[in-house]
Amino acid sequence: MGFFGRFIYSDGEWRDEPAAEAFLAIAIHDSDIATVDFRSASTAGCFYLGFQPKDYWADPEASKPVDADAEAARLSAWASEVLHRHVSADEIRALLAEDGVEEPEDDFVEETVLRLIQLLRLPVPADLPVSP
Repeated sequence: MGFFGRFIYSDGEWRDEPAAEAFLAIAIHDSDIATVDFRSASTAGCFYLGFQPKDYWADPEASKPVDADAEAARLSAWASEVLHRHVSADEIRALLAEDGVEEPEDDFVEETVLRLIQLLRLPVPADLPVSP
């Protein structure tokens, strides 16, 4: 059995629930899928790391289509607005789950989550089961 967990970065720290309008939420499902949701006053988005649900379950209805380039650009804008850090959309884009992927780059999606967290220069959540 893989890891299941939810992490929300809001108001400068990892929390159980968003403490402000701006947040980054990462939900890990069975070490294979991470759903990343983010919001701020001016941008919002959602994408996947590891597998997209529709590919993981071989069900086209399991998740809506993701415009990975647009989502990477949105998260880059979020990082600039919320974290006051420049993170290139290209660096973010390289981590996103590809449409139709049969085998992600990382064996466990927690590794990809860690790379995203490090790219954003956020502290690593204590309960994320990987070594920084």
